[in-house]
Amino acid sequence: MKKTLIFLLAIMIVMTEPVYGHKLISHDGTNRSFDTALKIPDHKISWAIYEDLEAEGAKFYSFEGSKGDPFYASIVIPKIAGLEEYAPTMVLVNPNMSNDNKTSTVPNNQKFPYEGNYPGLEFYEPFGQVTYWERQEIETTIPEDGTYFIIVMDERNQDGKYSLAVGTIEDFSGSDFFTILPKAWFDTKLFVGDFFSLGILLAIISAIPIIVIIKRVKKKIPTNKIFLKN
Repeated sequence: MKKTLIFLLAIMIVMTEPVYGHKLISHDGTNRSFDTALKIPDHKISWAIYEDLEAEGAKFYSFEGSKGDPFYASIVIPKIAGLEEYAPTMVLVNPNMSNDNKTSTVPNNQKFPYEGNYPGLEFYEPFGQVTYWERQEIETTIPEDGTYFIIVMDERNQDGKYSLAVGTIEDFSGSDFFTILPKAWFDTKLFVGDFFSLGILLAIISAIPIIVIIKRVKKKIPTNKIFLKN
């Protein structure tokens, strides 16, 4: 049993070393309007959000900003066949826009389309063992206090997947290694469709009770010595 626990601990270390900089925000995918925008708890903390976006669709996010705060956001695309030229537009909506103006059509200076080459620069994320294509980034300063919105929208009639990253400050506690990070690894594999890795993990987990039962059965079987008489 001890060997099994050590083995699982080794797997956890591999899964969480080095630590991925973003905390994953899980959601139900209903963030399709200003009213249902997914709330980002603190825009300075490093968060990641996985999304599937249908053609001509849009996803909404909100956060509270204070004047003078640095703000960072970026989009990356998982390196999956068919997404080589996928590039949704990112929009930052300021609080001074009235509710009547909060539509999918916003001033051009608030839009951040991807303007680079395809398929784009690659980077490997070691925590989830996933390669991504880089897209656009926002680095700016919050101009005033209030509620801001980020919109990620398709303007090219394409279905696809993206990961939205917000913030730069890594914020992990010791307990995250056994709660948030394992779930994030699992969600990452689902996001990119890596069912092979999930299958291996589930097989290992399923084998644990079998190993325990075998060890218990062995303990119950008497190991009597047989003496042969001459």
